[in-house]
Amino acid sequence: MAARFRIVLASSYALAATLLLVPLQVISMKTGLWRETFILKIWHRAILRALGIRVRVTGAPVQNRPLLIAANHISWTDIPALGAIADVCFIAKADMQGWPLVGFLSSLQRTVYVEREQRRKSGDQAGEIAKRLVKGQAMVLFAEGTTGDGNLLLPFKSTLFGAATMAVAEGVVDEVAIQPVAIAYTRLHGMPLGRRFRPLVSWIGDQDLGPHARLLLETGALDVEISFGEPVMFRAGDNRKQIARQVEERVEALFFASLHLPLSKAMD
Repeated sequence: MAARFRIVLASSYALAATLLLVPLQVISMKTGLWRETFILKIWHRAILRALGIRVRVTGAPVQNRPLLIAANHISWTDIPALGAIADVCFIAKADMQGWPLVGFLSSLQRTVYVEREQRRKSGDQAGEIAKRLVKGQAMVLFAEGTTGDGNLLLPFKSTLFGAATMAVAEGVVDEVAIQPVAIAYTRLHGMPLGRRFRPLVSWIGDQDLGPHARLLLETGALDVEISFGEPVMFRAGDNRKQIARQVEERVEALFFASLHLPLSKAMD
């Protein structure tokens, strides 16, 4: 009974916040009356409050521009967690654009949609991200290309790191800052999440959004730690695959530090 009441109350709160803030965001995008991320931050914080998710932050986004933030990916809740604390735009799978309501809300964040399976389109997609980088927008790349289970990282895919190559090649900028960011869900109702329960938060594969959101609403009181590392500077002549691996190693170290696990033990 208590869980059902919580779901109704939290859903009502999230709906009310969305109905209030979406028109303001549309006005912001059309008029420039506010910085676009101003309204988005308020909305993301409302969603986190509805879900009962508390964000703990280590470090901060660097001021360098262009800035590409390379993060691991565990759940759809990573987006409001990052969006609540940083002025960023996201890179998402193309099929998300067609989702009811979610696609519309994603477009209000000026999301760049990519088709990771279409390798022949990777150049165009990296080019669009490069244009946004050169304009000064901080772009978030979930570099694994999919979601992990919250216990381990998946190998980073280097294709969209090509956006940094293109941004530098245009000659407008000499370098692109690529900042590693680790996302880790660490506590539930104040108690440490162990290996067994971390996948509870993970949103994997073809899992429907609705049931997963309901599960999180029933669960409540989650802590997520977001750790910003030192950026890797990408310059002309750098190899994107090598840079991607270097960034991956930094995200991995930050991730296991958030879980308070040495890398050797985490990989056992």
